[in-house]
Amino acid sequence: MMLDTLEHETGPNPQRSLIILHGLGADGSDFEPVCAALKLDDLGPIRFVLPSAPVMPVSINGGYRMRAWYDIRPVSGPEREDAASMLASQQAVAALIDREVARGVPAERIVLMGFSQGCAMTLLTGLRYPQRLAGLVALSGYLPLAETTAQARHPANHDTPVFMAHGDADGVVPMARGQHAFAVLRRLGQPVSWHDYPIDHSVCMEEIDDIAAWLRGVWR
Repeated sequence: MMLDTLEHETGPNPQRSLIILHGLGADGSDFEPVCAALKLDDLGPIRFVLPSAPVMPVSINGGYRMRAWYDIRPVSGPEREDAASMLASQQAVAALIDREVARGVPAERIVLMGFSQGCAMTLLTGLRYPQRLAGLVALSGYLPLAETTAQARHPANHDTPVFMAHGDADGVVPMARGQHAFAVLRRLGQPVSWHDYPIDHSVCMEEIDDIAAWLRGVWR
C-alpha cells in the first residue's frame, strides 16, 4: 500500500523527521497548522511527513467510504477494530519510516505522531518497528491489539519515550481508553508520560507547546 503524502522541509538536507498520522475521515493536510505552531526552527532542518490514509468503507459509519487507517465495527470489545486493515496500514506506515531512513534520516531521529486512529497506528507501528525511533506522540487515542503488545513489541523500541495526551471532555475516544493504554505501557516498562487538557476530541495550544518541548528533549 503506497500512501499519498504531503511534505514540508524547514531547510535543506533535514536530519530529523516528524511523521504525523491524522484521525478518521481527515487527511494529511489536517495537521499542517500544527507543524507551523510547533515552532521548531531552532532545531535545524526538519521534514514533516503528512500521509493520507487509504479510502475504505467504515462499518461504524454505515459503510460510508472515507479515509481511515482501519475499519471500525459497530460492536464492543476486541472485535471492534479490524486487525487485518490495521496490520496493512502498519506496513504502509513502517514503509514511510523506511523511506526516511533511506533518504538519510537516522531512525533514532524520526518521531511518529498520531491523533485518534492515527494515535492507534502510531503505537501499533512504533512499538513494533525494528529500529530504535526517537519517540512516539500518541494523542487522543488508545492502544490497539493491546493483548499482543507485550510479545509484538520490538526490543529496539523497548526504551523509546512515548508522549501521551488526551482531552478530559473527549466524547469520541473517552479519556479512560487513553489512560488504559498509558497503564499498559507503564506496566511493560515503556518510558511514557501522561498529559491531559480541558478539551474535547481536539488539540489545544497548550498541548502543542508541551509536544514542542518534549520533541526538543528527544531530538537534543
